[in-house]
Amino acid sequence: MRSVLTRQARVAGYDGKVTVSPQTNQPDLTAPALTTDQLGPHPDLKEIVQHHERHPWRKPCPAHTRAAFEQLFDRLQREQRPLILDSFCGTGMSTALIAEAHPDALVVGIDQSAHRLAKHQATGARNYLLLRAEAEPLWSCLAEADITLQSHWLLYPNPWPKAAQIKKRVHGHGAFPVLSRLGGALELRTNWDIFAQEFCQAAALIGINGETESFIPNSPMTLFERKYWDRGHTLWRFRGKCVN
Repeated sequence: MRSVLTRQARVAGYDGKVTVSPQTNQPDLTAPALTTDQLGPHPDLKEIVQHHERHPWRKPCPAHTRAAFEQLFDRLQREQRPLILDSFCGTGMSTALIAEAHPDALVVGIDQSAHRLAKHQATGARNYLLLRAEAEPLWSCLAEADITLQSHWLLYPNPWPKAAQIKKRVHGHGAFPVLSRLGGALELRTNWDIFAQEFCQAAALIGINGETESFIPNSPMTLFERKYWDRGHTLWRFRGKCVN
């Protein structure tokens, strides 16, 4: 991996290029991570995850996501590399950094926003690919094709902080159980401790064992990570591995 200084310079290069408002909608230089009506993990979390395990998610795959999967599949067929997935990759800054750290793997960043992906600053690395796709249908495409991952990154997904929004969170979504079928290691990062706790509990229910901890980034992998750290937020990560 390149030096921390080089990575910091790359983050600086993204300044002024990402205009989408942070999902937590907080003013600069304030300590609270977000506003929520939850005091702890959602009481319905276990029931929701188990329901989704019993009733597999079957939403039809959108045409653009199917096209993205076929592009990914063709690349894998040609290169025969281990696959690393960077879901909700935004501008693809994290995807490029992961690719530099794992030169033997194919690193694929996926995001549903063409606007965000268009802001990517290409690097010299040739082992990564950015695709416009919806994450959950693409996960299902991978699972149906029996494609497994070396690792999976979920960096600062939308927290949906209201209790009524639990089913919009990544671990409350109907496609969440698919993650265990993809195999490999998994890392989630967030600036909301309850989100991290919920994810850890939900992951254990589908066969992904791991732990949640606070951490200090050596250098930011995303603009959100830098912004939250600069604002004094505690950052949290879940690190686990599929055991199914």
